Amino acid sequence: MKIDKTIDTLIKELGKLSFDLPVSHVYNPLEYARKSHDLYLHQFGKPPKEIVFIGMNPGPWGMAQTGVPFGEINAVREWMGIEADVGTPEDVHPKRPVDGFACPKSEVSGKRLWGWAKRRFKTPEHFFSKFFVVNYCPLLFIETGCRNRTPDKLPKAEKKRLFDVCDQALLKTVLYLQPEYVIGIGNFAAARAKSALKDTGIKIGRITHPSPANPKANKGWEQFIENELSEIGIKGF
Repeated sequence: MKIDKTIDTLIKELGKLSFDLPVSHVYNPLEYARKSHDLYLHQFGKPPKEIVFIGMNPGPWGMAQTGVPFGEINAVREWMGIEADVGTPEDVHPKRPVDGFACPKSEVSGKRLWGWAKRRFKTPEHFFSKFFVVNYCPLLFIETGCRNRTPDKLPKAEKKRLFDVCDQALLKTVLYLQPEYVIGIGNFAAARAKSALKDTGIKIGRITHPSPANPKANKGWEQFIENELSEIGIKGF
C-alpha cells in the first residue's frame, strides 16, 4: 500500500531527531508495534474516507501498547479484531513498561473514543467505511520523573524539527485517504491540521478531546462531540 511508504519515511525521519532533558525516553510504536499498526491500516485504512480524525500523540496505555491510535487494548482486540506481537522500545522507562496486548491498564481517552464508535456504529466495518483515526505525532515523550510530555510542550527548536516531519507525513496520509473533512481531536491536533493542510481545500474542524484531564470531557463527552460534529456539517453519519 502507498501508505506504507509514508510510514517508512516517517520512521526514518523521526529517527534523525533528538530530544533533550527533561525528556529522557522516546517511544515510537510505529517501530516496535508495526505489526498491529499495519493490521489497522490494511484492514480499515483503505481510501476514500469521508472524515479523518487526528489525535495528538500516543498515550502510554494506548497506542504505546497496541500500535493503534487511541488504542485502548480491549477496543483494539475485541472490537477491531486486531492483535499481534509487540516488541519493546530500545530504552524503556522503568515506570512505563510496554507489555503490548498483555498490558493490564486501560487508556481512558481510547476507551471513550472507540466506545462511542462502537455504540454509534455497532461494527468497525460501519465506522471505518466513513471514518479513520490517525495521530499527528507517533512519538511518546517521557520525562525523567515519568511524566508524559506532549509535543506542544517541547522546546521551540525541537518542536520545529518535529513538526516539519509530522506535517509532511500528515499531508501525505490525508491526500491518500481523500477525506472531505479532517477533524482535530483537541486544539493542538486541529491547529496542526490547519497548518499542514492549508493548501488542500479540505475542511478542517475540531472536537473536544476525550482525556479525563479535560473537565468538559467528563460531562457527557459523546453528546458534546456529536453536537460539535453537527455544527461542522457532519450529520447523520
